[in-house]
Amino acid sequence: MESNKKYWKGLEELNKTPEFVELNKHEFAEPIPIEEVLSGNGLAGTTPRRNFLKTVGFGIGAVSLAACSKVPVHKSIPYLIKPEEVTPGIANFYVSSYDGQAILVKTREGRPIKIEGNPNDLFGKGGVSAQVQASVLDLYDTSRLKGPMQDGGDTAWSALDSFVKNELVAIKASGKKICLVTSTINSPSTLGAIDAFVAQYPATKHITYDAVSYTGIIQANQNSFGKAVLPHYRIDRADLVVSFGADFLGSWISAAEFTRQFASRRNEKAIKSGKMLRLIQFESGLSLTGSNADVRIPVKVSQEGLALVNLYNVISGNTLPGSKKLGNNVADNAIILAGKELVAAKGRALVVSGSNDVATQVLVNAINSLLGSYGTTIDLDNPSYQYKGNDADIIALVEEVKRGEVGAVMFLGSNPVYNYYQSSAFEDALKKVRLRVSFSGYNDETAANCNIVAPNHHYLESWGDENAVEGYYTIVQPTINPVYDTRQAEQSLLIWADNAVKDYYTFVRNTWNTNILAKGGLTGQNGWETVLQTGFIEVAEKPVSPVVFNRDLNGVAQTILGYGNKITATEGKLELQVYENNTIGNGKYANNPWLQELPEPVSKVTWDNFAAIAPKTAEEMKLEEGDLIKITANGYSTELPVLLQPGQAQGTLSVALGYGRSKAGKVGDAVGKNAYPFLVLTNGTFQGNAVAGIEKLGGDKIEFAQTQTHHSYEGRDVVRETTLQEYLKKPEHEGHEKKETYDLWAEYDRPQYNWVMAVDLNACTGCGACVVACNAENNIPVVGRDEVRRRREMHWIRIDRYYSFDEKGKTVTEEKEISKLEDLDHVSVTFQPMLCQHCDHAPCETVCPVLATTHSSEGLNQMTYNRCVGTRYCANNCPYKVRRFNWFNYWNDSRFENYIQNEHTELVLNPDVTTRFRGVMEKCSMCAQRIQAGKLNAKLEKRPLADGDIKVACQQTCPANAIIFGNANDPKSEVSLALKSERTYYVLEELNVKPGIGYQAKVRNRLPTEA
Repeated sequence: MESNKKYWKGLEELNKTPEFVELNKHEFAEPIPIEEVLSGNGLAGTTPRRNFLKTVGFGIGAVSLAACSKVPVHKSIPYLIKPEEVTPGIANFYVSSYDGQAILVKTREGRPIKIEGNPNDLFGKGGVSAQVQASVLDLYDTSRLKGPMQDGGDTAWSALDSFVKNELVAIKASGKKICLVTSTINSPSTLGAIDAFVAQYPATKHITYDAVSYTGIIQANQNSFGKAVLPHYRIDRADLVVSFGADFLGSWISAAEFTRQFASRRNEKAIKSGKMLRLIQFESGLSLTGSNADVRIPVKVSQEGLALVNLYNVISGNTLPGSKKLGNNVADNAIILAGKELVAAKGRALVVSGSNDVATQVLVNAINSLLGSYGTTIDLDNPSYQYKGNDADIIALVEEVKRGEVGAVMFLGSNPVYNYYQSSAFEDALKKVRLRVSFSGYNDETAANCNIVAPNHHYLESWGDENAVEGYYTIVQPTINPVYDTRQAEQSLLIWADNAVKDYYTFVRNTWNTNILAKGGLTGQNGWETVLQTGFIEVAEKPVSPVVFNRDLNGVAQTILGYGNKITATEGKLELQVYENNTIGNGKYANNPWLQELPEPVSKVTWDNFAAIAPKTAEEMKLEEGDLIKITANGYSTELPVLLQPGQAQGTLSVALGYGRSKAGKVGDAVGKNAYPFLVLTNGTFQGNAVAGIEKLGGDKIEFAQTQTHHSYEGRDVVRETTLQEYLKKPEHEGHEKKETYDLWAEYDRPQYNWVMAVDLNACTGCGACVVACNAENNIPVVGRDEVRRRREMHWIRIDRYYSFDEKGKTVTEEKEISKLEDLDHVSVTFQPMLCQHCDHAPCETVCPVLATTHSSEGLNQMTYNRCVGTRYCANNCPYKVRRFNWFNYWNDSRFENYIQNEHTELVLNPDVTTRFRGVMEKCSMCAQRIQAGKLNAKLEKRPLADGDIKVACQQTCPANAIIFGNANDPKSEVSLALKSERTYYVLEELNVKPGIGYQAKVRNRLPTEA
C-alpha cells in the first residue's frame, strides 16, 4: 500500500524550516509566563477577557422564557407546573428542515441544543454539513435584532405595520414598482404568501438573487433543452465523474447529498467489486473535491474552458474552431485519457463544471448528451430547486432604481449591499427608493441602509416548509418560542397585504391541506400530525423524458475561448479566482464562531481568508508566506496575506468569498476581506475570474491561525493508501503486515461491551462536519484566533490533512531536498480524522499521578475532571496528540470580560456533558453520555442493546458514513465487520499501545495508464 511514500502536513514540515524544527523540540506550544497567570491575562499586552463566545454575543433571561412557555410570560412561575411535553432530564426531538434537508432538533427543557440528520432524509440519509450543525448556535446570538426598527430606532409592530401599509398604498397609487429581492425560495407556503402580496400590489416584482450564482447552468439548460432548471445530479449512478472546477464535495449546490452519493460508490463493496467510482478533477485552486480526486490536474483559470473544448473534441471526434493544446503536457494527456474513459463509461458518466458562464455550461450539456448522461446521472425532469437566482433580474433592478421607477424594495434572505458585485453602486441606488424594508434578523449591511427592518424569526422558531427537489417536501416547525420580539417575514407580508389569513401557521396548514398532503396519500389532522412526526413527504419521481441537444457549437466555442483569452494574465500579473469555501460559505455564517474556528479543510486556516498562491509562482514574484499583498482586479483593490498552497496552478491565486463583513455581528465583523467586488458581469452572468495586479506591501508578516502542523508525528507512518489496481492484485501489502503486540498488563475483562471504532479513509472527504457536531454535543469551547495561533484549539476530533507527491513528483524522497518547486503542483491529499484512540495500553493512564484518566471495563479511556490537576503528563505521553488542556476557563472565567460569548450561549450547552475548567485536560469520550442513554433506553424497553442503537456525534453527522462505532464483542456488528477488512490498520500500532480505532486504508482509482 505504497509504504515508501512520504507524507507531510505543510511546507514547513516538508522543508524542515528552522522555526518548525525548533517548535517541535518542545512538547507543548509554549510555556505560559507566570505574570500572565497571576494577572489573569491570556496574552501578553492584551486586556483581560471573558469566555470567547461571551463577548461576541452568543446568548439567559429571554431564552429561558422562550424555552419554558407556550405563550409570552411576564412573571416568574414555578417549574412544578411544567409544559406537558417537557420532562426534566429527558431530550425531545422535533422534525424540521434546513435548506430543504430534513433534520431532527434535539431539545432539553425546551431549548434546542443539537441538530441531527433525519435518517430518512433524501439528501444526507442522516448526515448533515458543518453549517447545519452550527446553525443551532445562531439561535442564541445576541447580535440578532431584538425587535422591529424604523429609521434606525426601535418601534412597535403595530406602528411599523401602519407605516408600511400606508407607504405601500401610496406607492401603488403612484404607479411605481415594488420589488421583493430574495435568495432562492423553494417553500410552497412562502411562495404562496408572496403571491398573496402580489395580488394586493400587482406592481410587485419578485427577484431571486443568490450571492453565489448558478444562473449559468440554469440558462444553459434553457438554451439547450428549453428547460430553465438546475439539474438533480446523481453521482451515485456514475462510474466516472470528470469535474472542471466544481467543488461538489465542498460548496457546490448540495455538498452533503453529493458526499453521500460519492462515498456510496467508493465503499468496501465497490472496492472489492472493482467498480469503484473514479473522479478526475481539473481546477486552478486546490478544492475539497480536488483533494479527494483520484486524478487531479492543476490548470489555469483561463484554460478551464479550453480544456473542456478539447475534451469535447476527443469524445465527439470533431474539432471545434479555435481549439489548441493547453501547452501543459500533463493536462493535455489527461484530457485525452479522460475522454477515452468517458466514452467507455457511456451511460454511467458525468461531466460537471463550476463555471457560471452560459456558453461553458452549454458545452458541458453537449458533452453529457454525447455520453448519454441525461436520464441516468443527470435528471432534468426532477430538478433541484436549491438555487433559482437570475443574474439579469438583479442587474435590471439596479437600472430601474436609478431611473426612479421603483418605489419600494424589500429584502428577504438577501444582502446585496455586502455581496453584490458593485455593492457601493447598489448602496447609492438604494437611497433613491422611498420604502426600503429588510426582513433580516440582523442589522446587516443591507438592513443598515433600510428605513424599515422587520426582523424574521430564526428557523428554529418558525413554521414553514421547503421543496428543494421535485417531489420532496419537508416541514419546518418551531422548537422554541421566539427568543426576541421578531416575526416571520411571511406573516408580515400577509398582514401588509390584508390577506384573509394573517396567521402564518394557519397559512402553512392550508397550503399542506390543499396541495401537499394528498401527494403523500395523507389527509386532515391525522395526515398533518404524521408529517410533523416524519418530517417530509416524498413523491415518486417523474418519468424521464428524452432530451435532444441540437445546437451549433462553433459560436459557443468562440465565446468560451474568447473569455479565456480575456482572463489570461500577462507578465507580472496573476489569474484570480474567487470561490466559496465550506466553512463560512457565502458569508451568511460569518457570525458563527463554531464555523470561524473550524479549520478550512485544505489550508487548515481559521478566522481569515487569504491569497493562495503556488510556491513556484510566489518564488518568482519574491513573495513569502504571510507577506501582505495588494490585489487589484475589476476596479477593486484589497489587501490579503499570502498562503503558499501546494497544488495551486502556477500563475494563479485564489481568494475565498464570505469574509470582510462590516455588520455581521461581534464574531464576524472585520474578519478577513471582502472578495465579492472582484466579481464581474460577463456574457450576462456574474463571473469569479479576473486578471489581478499584485503589489507586495511592507510591514511584518501575517501569522495565520493555522492548525495544519500543530500535532506532529515526527515522520512516523500514520497514513496508508494504495491504488485499486494494486489492491485487487494483493489486498494485504507485504509492507503493512499487522504488527506483533505484547500484553504488559493483565487483559481487561469486557464481559458485555467493548466499544471500538472504524474510520474509512476512503470515505472521509475531510469536510469537518464531525468537528462541529462534536463541538455541539460535548460543549467544546471556542478559543479565538490568538489562542489558535498558540496551538490551543480545543477540538476533540481533528481532520489531519496530509500531502504526498503525485506521479510527477514521486521521485522526490525524504533525503532529497526539493529542487523543483514545480513538484508541488502535483500533490495528492489524504484526510485522516484523529481523536483519542482509547488504547488498551493507554500511555496516558500510566503517567497520571492522580488517576484522572483510567480505563473502563467497556474499553474506554475515561477522564475524571475533578481529579485532574493539570500536570499535562498525559498529553506529553500521548503519541497521537489528541488531549487538550484548558489554559483558561474558556466558558465562564469572570476575568475574561472581553472574550467572546455571552450568557445566552450557556443555553446551547448539553447538560449531559460536564463543562471543563481551567487547568484540566480533556479529550474524546466516545460520547459516553450517548452510550449510557442507549443502554438505559434498551433497559427501559426490556431488550438487549442492538447494534446501531448508539451513534456517537461524529458518526451520526457524517454524510459519507466514514465513521462506524459499536461493540466489538458482537461479531455481527457493523464495526466488527468493518474492522475485518483487509484494508484495516491501526495508527502507530508498533508502539504496542493497542488503539481501539482501526482505519481502513485509502484506495485511489487511478487512470489505467498510471502506475
